[in-house]
Amino acid sequence: MHLYYTDHFELPLPDGHRFPMDKYRRLRQAIAVSDLHRGDPLLVPPAATDDQLATCHDRQYIRRVIAGELTAAEVRRIGFPWSAKMVERSRRSSGATIAAGRAALVDGIAVNLAGGTHHAQPDCGEGYCVFNDAAVAIRTLQAERLIRRACVIDLDVHQGNGTAAILSGDDSAFTFSMHGTKNFPLRKFPSDLDIDLPDGTGDEAYLQQLQAGLDVVFAAGPFDLAIYLAGADPYVGDRLGRLSLSFDGLRRRDEVVLERCRAMGLPLAIAMAGGYAPNVDDIVRIHATTIALAKVVGTLRVP
Repeated sequence: MHLYYTDHFELPLPDGHRFPMDKYRRLRQAIAVSDLHRGDPLLVPPAATDDQLATCHDRQYIRRVIAGELTAAEVRRIGFPWSAKMVERSRRSSGATIAAGRAALVDGIAVNLAGGTHHAQPDCGEGYCVFNDAAVAIRTLQAERLIRRACVIDLDVHQGNGTAAILSGDDSAFTFSMHGTKNFPLRKFPSDLDIDLPDGTGDEAYLQQLQAGLDVVFAAGPFDLAIYLAGADPYVGDRLGRLSLSFDGLRRRDEVVLERCRAMGLPLAIAMAGGYAPNVDDIVRIHATTIALAKVVGTLRVP
């Protein structure tokens, strides 16, 4: 199973910044020493090119990001201070999901150890997201004629407004987001399927809604590829989550997605998406469990 990492492309943050950037390095280190993943290649992805990013993003926005010409308001909306290293890391994050998509088409499943930047919109970034890796991966693989149709299964606790905005009105991509209704972003862009959940939704109600949502997603198929945003932030201990899922509930969530994609013979690329628990070890544990289940459950291509 191919695993793509970008944590060594440092994004310098000021002291006290609320984004837990260290989670990516610690996740890679946990995977590297895991017996389960012995032999799984840990790879550095190529950076997404301007042309690949332009399948989803306005070229003027791309140019201004690269040149450091974003306004102060645009930088605040993204939430990261601008730097050349921020640009490179953002390119690599999209490149990792493109690479994971390509690998999944061959092997059935692959993982980006970061990604899930689902708030990035055609002409702006938002919520720690500069470029939209899932949408860029889908559009790139379509442009290369490797896939025709794809779906996004977004189980980050926040609605995938950017992905929905980019892929809106196109039958070749189906967007599904299941998220907290009162959570960020305040203004949500409608996905093909949105399931809004109240604060305090626990394991059983969540899993019931997920099964029903996946019924709708797969009824809209067939698809050549699925991209799964396996957010750690629905966790009960996440300071931005509010949905109250347990470690076991998140494990069962992942099993549902993996097993249903396998049953459909649907290649699957996984991105980690959000996670903001005060204890970074909790975030790493959730993401490492997702990756371990991907290794164990796997998925199969349709012959």
